[in-house]
Amino acid sequence: QVQLAVSGGGLVQPGGSLRLSCVASGSIGSINVIGWYRQAPGKQRELVAGITRGRRTNYADTLKGRFTITRGNAENTVAMQMNSLKLEDTAVYYCAADRYALGTSSSVDYWGQGTQVTVSS
Repeated sequence: QVQLAVSGGGLVQPGGSLRLSCVASGSIGSINVIGWYRQAPGKQRELVAGITRGRRTNYADTLKGRFTITRGNAENTVAMQMNSLKLEDTAVYYCAADRYALGTSSSVDYWGQGTQVTVSS
């Protein structure tokens, strides 16, 4: 089993920045990719970004250039810097981990708790 502890999130004005962190514990040797999904009210959960053990990254096309995901020297820590935040970035953000890849939310192996990100003036 893998546990994911999330920190960060909060309220920010449009154009502002936030940083989310996720720390994995447990059987982390089995994990290849850690990343983030988000779910806005009334919408499906969607993949935001992921980073593999080899530090290969992928992003939702609409977020490239604004969000940056990184993996710390310790393999179990992942952070996501979110810049130039927009109203439509408001959502609950979830850390996720998988033994293979991050795809549809129904296939993800492990979930962390959600953290609210609210972009509002």
